[in-house]
Amino acid sequence: MANAEQSKQQLTLPSAHEIVITRWFAAPPHLIWRAHTDPALIPQWWGPRYLTTTVDKLDLRVGGQWRFVQVAPDGGQHAFRGEYKVIEPTARLSYTFEYEAMAGHVILETGTFVEQDGGTLLTMHALFANQEDRDGMIASGMEEGQSEGWERLDELTAALAQGDATA
Repeated sequence: MANAEQSKQQLTLPSAHEIVITRWFAAPPHLIWRAHTDPALIPQWWGPRYLTTTVDKLDLRVGGQWRFVQVAPDGGQHAFRGEYKVIEPTARLSYTFEYEAMAGHVILETGTFVEQDGGTLLTMHALFANQEDRDGMIASGMEEGQSEGWERLDELTAALAQGDATA
């Protein structure tokens, strides 16, 4: 079992074009994977709690498209979209990521799901076209939003693991 320090999100900037975020989850890789790829589960954890997320599209195949829309309490909408590039079930998921309000600023994100200490070490690697895009993402509050989303993911997968244990 991991300690509390392992369960904290860690952000690093390996180059002017990259962000890497890692966090350990107390759930096996297949549950963390499922939460990333099941359109019924994504709205339960994706993003901060004050936003409501809807999965508009999720075609989980290489070349398939995805689109999620978040709605704020004031009715404001934030839509995100991309295309799946690599799908290795329970191991690696790679896709483009674009905030529709800033079209043209496309990120390549790759998540790896590694079994570690009875849980999963999730590493998200984001590759940006340039340093301005990377720094803009950081300035947008991405780290705090990611942290809250991953707290929600931890809660969801803990509940899913309980269900697996009783099934």
